[in-house]
Amino acid sequence: MVSKLIRKSLKKAGRDRRIPHRHRRRSPAKTASPRTLIFAINKSIHSGERRLAKFFCKLARIATPICRKGYKILPRQESEPEDSICKVLFCNDYVLPPSISPNKRTVFLDLDETLVHSNRDPPPNQFDFVVRPKIDGNLMNFYVLKRPGLDEFLEFLNGKFEVVVFTAGLKEYASLVLDRIDKKGVISHRLYRDSCKEVDGRFVKDLSATGRELNRVVIVDDNPNACAFQPENAIQIRPFIDDQRDEELMRLVKFFEGCDCFDDMRHAVKAFGGEHESHDLKLLY
Repeated sequence: MVSKLIRKSLKKAGRDRRIPHRHRRRSPAKTASPRTLIFAINKSIHSGERRLAKFFCKLARIATPICRKGYKILPRQESEPEDSICKVLFCNDYVLPPSISPNKRTVFLDLDETLVHSNRDPPPNQFDFVVRPKIDGNLMNFYVLKRPGLDEFLEFLNGKFEVVVFTAGLKEYASLVLDRIDKKGVISHRLYRDSCKEVDGRFVKDLSATGRELNRVVIVDDNPNACAFQPENAIQIRPFIDDQRDEELMRLVKFFEGCDCFDDMRHAVKAFGGEHESHDLKLLY
């Protein structure tokens, strides 16, 4: 009797310890730790960089045979990993964007000694404004004098020609000067020293690399060496220092008024050169 009671109580206790299936506690879901997530993200980013590297390398190899003159691909450095993105440098990055008005001809203008003259400290006797560019980490004062007739000259060119300033001056300096003399936005584009080609220590302006047809452009510059590549497109102007009786820009207005009768601007430049020499002879006598 006792043994039956013991067996009965044991069975009951065993049934009490059992947990119905619907109430059993499920093991918690395996969730990724933050460290695992970060590792997975870094891995996917690295994989994406590798794919981009391969894509740009293939693109560079495809584009190399059809690169325009002046484009240069940088040599690969030995220290770079094999899967680094190929670096392509377009040295000819001063190609101008297409002209908004294709029918307009393009006038390239030099800046220093052509449109203005600048002096460093100490201040000269006469100047129109001061710019203070930061060059090589140092603030410098430039006292700028505008050439007589400059405002009227730019006003005349406005709307009739595409005007581009092409200077061998540093961008840090020249951009500040242009901001002051071109408040009406006559100048469409600006090219600085980094757009020039250095030949025997001189900065030369290659008009053929600007994306404009040479029969439709002219450059005005006081330095003939700057136009050595296309002298037939160049009008040499007398250097300006401080002569307030200077009339060079007003004579240029007459040239641009009469160049419409020429299909090729180089022919107009040649005709103007003859008149310029005759004018100089008259002044001598």
